[in-house]
This record gives sequence, structure tokens and C-alpha cells, in this order.
Amino acid sequence: MYKKIISKLKIGELLFDSVKWIILILFVIVTLYPIINTLAVSLNEGMDALRGGIYLLPRKFTWENYAAVLKQKSLLQGAYISVARTVIATFVQLFLTSMLAYVLSRKDFIFRKFVTVLYVLTMYLSAGLIPNYLLMKELSLTNSFWVYILPGMVSAFNMIVIRTYMNGLPDSLSESAKVDGAGEFRIFIEIIMPLCKPVLATVALFIAVYQWNSWFDTMLYNSFDASLTTLQFELMKLLSAVTNQGASAEAMKNSGSMVTPATIRSAAAIITALPIVCLYPFLQRYFVTGLTIGGVKE
Repeated sequence: MYKKIISKLKIGELLFDSVKWIILILFVIVTLYPIINTLAVSLNEGMDALRGGIYLLPRKFTWENYAAVLKQKSLLQGAYISVARTVIATFVQLFLTSMLAYVLSRKDFIFRKFVTVLYVLTMYLSAGLIPNYLLMKELSLTNSFWVYILPGMVSAFNMIVIRTYMNGLPDSLSESAKVDGAGEFRIFIEIIMPLCKPVLATVALFIAVYQWNSWFDTMLYNSFDASLTTLQFELMKLLSAVTNQGASAEAMKNSGSMVTPATIRSAAAIITALPIVCLYPFLQRYFVTGLTIGGVKE
């Protein structure tokens, strides 16, 4: 009887594992197929792509779609500004937000609940687009690179994520450092920050992805200054021109052959996503750990 029960359990586990792996494989296929298909279209000759039927591999391989996108004169300047804003904003926001999170994680700070509530309210209440624009204008941040950095120096959501992680750290660490004469800032820099690498890497990825993908603030505040344009804004303008006009004169003709709106859009999408795709594998283990540690209390 026991052998029958054990055999039934093994069969049940085998069925469960089989169904689980089938679902996971289907999920991977559904997730990866749009990316692979976009890459295949971007590497396919434009006029041939109009026939359709491109799935996993290009039918007529060519680099002309990428050449048509990359030959835009303002693209290099936009890439420079995008990299600059992503790097600077990530470090500035990460440092200031983690510093605020450290203060609000201290149990001896009597106003921590009140301040936390104030920051949480900013996630639900907004003055709106026009008041924000007028505020930036009054602060002389329009037509300025710093409009990409200063308004988002502290994020309420990221602060809550980091603070939750810090709350899971033993209080004895900071207490022993205080006994040895360390001040709050030294405790924060030399003890708390190294222990928070997983969550800091997670938040850094959040910030970097947001900054890299952002284009609306460029259109709103810096659209009249070509030296402050971003890669995303330039690609958005390119896509709009290709979509509205069928294809621009520069993009349609390259080395005697034609490109199309579909192939231009695919090439632009791959160029846009490539830096983040290359960065993510290096932060993946921190990303997973940072989202799980601190969320469970023993």
C-alpha cells in the first residue's frame, strides 16, 4: 500500500514538473519571439520586408536600416546627452535617495513616520503638466541639462524600497559603530551602503532604465535646443517622420536600395534597447536579491 502511495506521489510530482516546464518554455517563447522578430525585421532589406513572412531570421540580410538610422546628424549628440543624464542622474539620485532612506529607517528619528507619509503622498498627488512646466521655467531649468537631473533627485518609490531593505539590517551594526565613535554619516557610508549593494543595484537599474528611455521631458523643456537633445527624442522624431511621410527622403534611399517604415522602426527599437539589454545581465543577481531580501521577516 505504501509503495502504491509513493508511486502515485512520484507520478504526481513528475506531472507537476512536466506541466511547470512546459508553461515556462511557452512563457520564454512568448517573451523572446517579439524581440527576435524585431531583430530579424531590422536586418532585412526594406522592400522585401513588405512581403511579410519574416519570423525568426531575415530573408535578405542587410545593415542598411541601421545605417539609415545612425546617419542622422543629431543622433550622436543625442546619444552623448542620454549617456550623460543616465550616468549622472543614477549616481545622484541613488546617493541622495539612499541617504534619505537611511534617515527614515532610524527608529530614533521621531519624525520619520510624518516625513514618510509626506513622500508617499507625492506618489498619488501631482500638480499637473502645466504647473510643472511653469515651475521649471521659474527655476530657470528650461533649456538646461539640469532639468534632467534636479527634479528627480529623490524618488519616493525608490526611497521606500531602500528603506525597507535597511529596516531588515541588524541595529547592532550601527550601535556597535557608535560605541566605537563613528558618526551617522560614516556609519552610512562605511557600514550601511556596502550591505545594501543588492537593493542599490536594483534601484540603480530602475533609475538608469527610466533615464535612458525618457524623451517627453526633452520635448517639453529642451525641444528648441539641439545641443540638449536625447537619443530617445531623436529616435521618436525619426519614427514620427517615417510614419507620417511613409519614409523621409534621407531614410528611404541608401546605397541604391530602399528601406521602409517597418524596418526603420525595428532598427530604432533595437538601438534603443541594446544598452539596457547589455547592462541587465551584470545586475541580474543583485536585481533578484534586492527585491526579495528584506521583504520577509523571520
